[in-house]
Amino acid sequence: MLKRSSFLSPSLLSSKISNQTSSSSTSCSQLSDVLLAASLTKSLSSPKPNNNNTDVVPLPLPLPLPDSVLVHLLRHPSLTPSTKLSLFANSSNTTNNSISSSSALLFSLSRSSPRHLLPALRLSSTLSPSAFRTALDSLLRSSRFDDAIAALDLAHRSHPHLLTPHTYSSVVLALLRKSHLPLALSLFRTILLSSPPYPTHLSTNTLLLSLLKSDLRDDFRHLFDQLSQRGYPFDLCGHNILIHAFGLWGHLALALSLFKRIDSPDHCTYNSLLKALCSNGKLKDALRAYEDMKEYGHEPDRFTYRTLIHGCVKSYLVDDAMRLFQEMEYNNNNNVVKADTVVYNALLDGLLKVGKLTEACRFFEKMVSDGVRASSCSFNILIDGLFKNGRAAAGFALFCDLKKKGRLVDAISFSIVVSNLSREGRVAEALDLVKEMEGRGFVVDLVTITSILIGLHKIGRWDMAERLVKHVRDNALLPNVLRWKDDMEASLQSPQDKGKDYTPLFPSVGSLGDIMSWTNLLSPGEEEEDREGHNSSDGERKDEWSLSPYLDRLANKSDPSDDSSWMFSASRGKRVQDKGIKSFDVDMVNTYLSIFLAKGKLSRACKLFEIFSSFGTDPVSYTYNSLMSAFIKKGYMKEAWGILQEIGDKHCPADVATYNLIIQGLGKMGKADLGTNVLDRMLKKGGYLDIVMYNTLLHALGKAGMMDEVNTLFDKMTGSGINPDVVTYNTLIEVHAKAGHVKEAYKFLRKMLAAGCSPNHVTDTILDFLEKEVEQMRLRQASMRREEELDTNRHP
Repeated sequence: MLKRSSFLSPSLLSSKISNQTSSSSTSCSQLSDVLLAASLTKSLSSPKPNNNNTDVVPLPLPLPLPDSVLVHLLRHPSLTPSTKLSLFANSSNTTNNSISSSSALLFSLSRSSPRHLLPALRLSSTLSPSAFRTALDSLLRSSRFDDAIAALDLAHRSHPHLLTPHTYSSVVLALLRKSHLPLALSLFRTILLSSPPYPTHLSTNTLLLSLLKSDLRDDFRHLFDQLSQRGYPFDLCGHNILIHAFGLWGHLALALSLFKRIDSPDHCTYNSLLKALCSNGKLKDALRAYEDMKEYGHEPDRFTYRTLIHGCVKSYLVDDAMRLFQEMEYNNNNNVVKADTVVYNALLDGLLKVGKLTEACRFFEKMVSDGVRASSCSFNILIDGLFKNGRAAAGFALFCDLKKKGRLVDAISFSIVVSNLSREGRVAEALDLVKEMEGRGFVVDLVTITSILIGLHKIGRWDMAERLVKHVRDNALLPNVLRWKDDMEASLQSPQDKGKDYTPLFPSVGSLGDIMSWTNLLSPGEEEEDREGHNSSDGERKDEWSLSPYLDRLANKSDPSDDSSWMFSASRGKRVQDKGIKSFDVDMVNTYLSIFLAKGKLSRACKLFEIFSSFGTDPVSYTYNSLMSAFIKKGYMKEAWGILQEIGDKHCPADVATYNLIIQGLGKMGKADLGTNVLDRMLKKGGYLDIVMYNTLLHALGKAGMMDEVNTLFDKMTGSGINPDVVTYNTLIEVHAKAGHVKEAYKFLRKMLAAGCSPNHVTDTILDFLEKEVEQMRLRQASMRREEELDTNRHP
């Protein structure tokens, strides 16, 4: 037995190792290996300093070491990682290392020092899959992603048998967990360029979901095309992600074609496709598909109801939304589909949108009585609805009451009130609220700032902007706004490009009377096919084995290769999108377009549009609608038609405001009958009519003397669940009075008062005109009676 004092000195190691090596041929005992490893461990516990700052340190050991001894040394916890790496390197210089020694080194370094793993992998001539996977997982856990990718490249060149789908997937998943999306995407694309095996479904779906959440549409579509070309077999979860993404981004035909590939769709599949249909304004199709879903055994869950209710509210189908809500309450077994705050908020918003203020207040009371907690969003919807329904005092009182209680008031609450005060010209009060907003620690966003800027220009008090600068502290947004304003004014002062003189800003072919060619959204024969499909849907099924025949029919009608953007957007364009730096320029352009156009400075607004379009700022729906509204008011129908053609060329989605302006233009041209055809096309494409659209069309039809169509449209408006407002009643009273239908005009006046709709100054003016019409009618009747009496006296 060796004593502690008898450990071998470096000078005696050579003879001992030589003896051990020569005796290895005669099968050295395990005890000898342990004793030798212990001796070497003692000698190597204090290695020489590394003057070259490298991981591999030369060791004064005669080599080669027996593999069993080397494995003992590499597993020993007292040796430093650099010493183990040096032992392995020195051994590798003389003989090829074995799988057991390389595995022992990698397992040891994975626990103690991940930074030494990459040099160890480079030194290993043979590797086991388990050791390589352990080393790779250690690199990923320690966030050494560059080393992990270098290890994959090394394995690809030297050890291709180690590369399995699990290996690649673990790296991609680790990068995504650490929010390294670009690196994960680059690695995934590199994997696809190589030969199979493919990455696992988990890594593929996680990457697609990350791209979806980051709104990287181009990268998402390019990755999908790559996977499709390689014949990648998407699983059900992958198909659900694809359907949700493409439906959300307007590629409904592609989403339907993906749905058709699925043999057994689940609840998530149906919810994703219903969301796609609702996002594209296809509410009728969504409701029909919902009925098929229930008929073939798929019970709706809370996400199904939430999706459909949101879609109905967005398209002003509030009655259908309430019907779904009642069905949801009836099917609420064990609180599985119980309506939550989000659903109540959507319905509350919908009732306020259609002018049903009394019903909205009752519904809010029901929400509280049902035990559903009202959120700050609930009160924001209520405050905004009170302002928009002519109850500004009640909205401001509710806001002040909530503010005193110190709860359920957020930055959006302040922004709503500030915007409405600025719109009413009460800019000083709005600035006081901004000061209070800052004092409470809320961020003053771009929506609030631009609302005040418009209010300042409206009352001609730009000098009060200094107060805005003082109130908005510690915020880089306002200095950027002021800097943008100065740069914009300097650009407007620059001379016009003479090369563009006498060239139209919006070149056009034809006139606004050719609007049906622009709205010809259905291909020839598609209307007939649509009618045939609806007729057959009520009778026999084309595929009796289909789990969703209506959706299959939609998929058969659609063309997946058609990737054009929406021709109608269910979401109305906003002046300020408030997406940070991505939309800052176009938000500011929209704001100052509103300012210039409100002051009648059309040429200045056009120059602003031209300047920033040349800088690469892409206009949005609100930009085009603002300019088109100004052109129509001025009677420039050719320019308005040019804007419509540019909207189509740039695949910018038209919204309900765009069609509202089309109806106004056609009404001014005396082609109100053509407006009804335009609306029919819009409705077939998934559009909807809001109260502004109804009022516009009522005025256009009344001005054209089409009184039967006016009454029919009014009945359709009330039948769809939209309550008429003061503009509606004023329009109806005026057009009937001017048409000489005095009794009908008074009938609508009585309806207006019975509905609790308060008259305004426009109503007074119309009533004055109506009284004059009544007086003239009395005079005409009296004149007719006198003539009859004279005729009777002459001829008794």
